[in-house]
Amino acid sequence: MSPTFRSLRIRNYRLYAAGGVVSNTGTWMQRVAQDWLVVVLATGAGGIGVGTALGVTTGLQFLPALLLSPYAGLVADRMSKLRLLQITQAVMGVTALVLAALAISGAAQVWHVWVIAFVFGIGSAFDAPARQSFVSEMVGADDLTNAVGLNSASFNAARLLGPAIAGLLIAAFGGGAQAAGWVILLNGVSYAAVILALRAMSPDQLNRAPVEPRHKGQIRDAMRYLRGRPDLMLVLGVIGVTGAFGLNFQMTSAMMTTQVFGLGATEYGILGSILAVGSLTGALMAARRTRVRLRLVVGSALAFSAVEIAAGLSPTFLVYALLAPFLGFFALTMITAANTTIQLATAPQLRGRVMAIYVMVLMGGTPLGSPFIGWLGEVMGARWTLLGGGLLTLTGVLVSMALFARGAALDRDVEVRRGLPDEAADPVGAR
Repeated sequence: MSPTFRSLRIRNYRLYAAGGVVSNTGTWMQRVAQDWLVVVLATGAGGIGVGTALGVTTGLQFLPALLLSPYAGLVADRMSKLRLLQITQAVMGVTALVLAALAISGAAQVWHVWVIAFVFGIGSAFDAPARQSFVSEMVGADDLTNAVGLNSASFNAARLLGPAIAGLLIAAFGGGAQAAGWVILLNGVSYAAVILALRAMSPDQLNRAPVEPRHKGQIRDAMRYLRGRPDLMLVLGVIGVTGAFGLNFQMTSAMMTTQVFGLGATEYGILGSILAVGSLTGALMAARRTRVRLRLVVGSALAFSAVEIAAGLSPTFLVYALLAPFLGFFALTMITAANTTIQLATAPQLRGRVMAIYVMVLMGGTPLGSPFIGWLGEVMGARWTLLGGGLLTLTGVLVSMALFARGAALDRDVEVRRGLPDEAADPVGAR
């Protein structure tokens, strides 16, 4: 088997990956459809701008990650991740079906989308740390880098197909709220694929992490652990500012497509697929890596911010579309490298909580940054959703480097090899 796909030799991971392709495609279809639904509803409603409505929607969907991730990580360390994932996938599937019913019936309003986005975000907040740390239980340390890369490849292959399918279906069904509802319905059904795949797994073939016994201060233990790791704090700083201000592609693309270039749903969906070409390329390259460098996280974040600024200056839709793959490539390279670094460098008994903090930082900044970027686009023009996001990301990465890059940290490899003594990787356990 090719080194790029070596994790697929593991049956549990094959099932997980197969279910993920179906569900991820549905998720990307819903992201496009949900944003388009908000555009349609906000356009017909007085007193609210499209940019603000999109920003609030995105913010509410990611707000639970900011509020609940530490507790969700603790839950992931305390119970079977396999069981927890089945519950969270069911919750997210039901919320998609409810939103679809409202849109198809013609009853949907912007506030309905906001409420459902928040509930969906609660399910996602508990799903993310369990899903992130579950990868190491399926494949083990030797194949973790490869599996993280393949997960990203699966996610972005779906990102390649999902937006294009959604855009075409929305246009085919008339381009209104009901058309968006039918696309969201397909996503609700797609969650069944993941649940069936999880139920078909062999629990005895999992590399289960030790279940953390209950005691006071478990979340504080994870925070104390991270404070003693400047390399991991640098990673969190970089992904935090990028997630808050830079990774708002659905909102920025919707505003650029409609307000700057005067185009519609089909072009918006196709643009998402073009963006995914670069992301998929970055994911496949990540799957072939055998080690992770901290400077890869930082360098790709700096490159991403520069391309985002250039995209905001695009004179035509064609130029914007040509820059989109580079946005996807550098964003995915940064996220995959950050994810792998955090997982490999964290002690197993703390992995759920540390990954929860990682998810909180990556996704939790969106409720703060996305409404601001949406407001900036309303006040200064749609281009500033990219110009402002790129400039804020660049500034944040440079500040993170100044705060957390100790000594020659960027000049050496930051990697954790299997076989390191526990004391070297677990200052909490060694105290």
